[in-house]
Amino acid sequence: MIGLCFRAMKRSEAVDHHLEICEELLALALEENRILREEKKLPGAGMLTRKEELLLRLNSSVAALKMADRDSKGGPRLALARERSMQILRLDRENEQLLLRHSLGAPRPVVAQSLAAAAQLYASRLPT
Repeated sequence: MIGLCFRAMKRSEAVDHHLEICEELLALALEENRILREEKKLPGAGMLTRKEELLLRLNSSVAALKMADRDSKGGPRLALARERSMQILRLDRENEQLLLRHSLGAPRPVVAQSLAAAAQLYASRLPT
């Protein structure tokens, strides 16, 4: 299992580890965004697998932060990790919207012929 083994660590170590994972997640979210925007296609299954693995590691690092020595507050590195987390969340929200648009496909124009066929069918079913 990825990162589920906890050991007592100093707060600075926990923050550094967490920040490293945040940077990896941000890079992955940026890559996903690039694929969705520029290539206009859905990312592959490999990206989803990487994302799931990183999210497991992120959950573990959050737990490690909670268990770490609380004498120190983490300082600017913890603030940077929070900033990265917010960037990831905003980018992930944008990616979700792009994924939804791509998965729904392009809007289909209404074809006049199909409307005419529907009108004929409706007219043939009306009681006389």
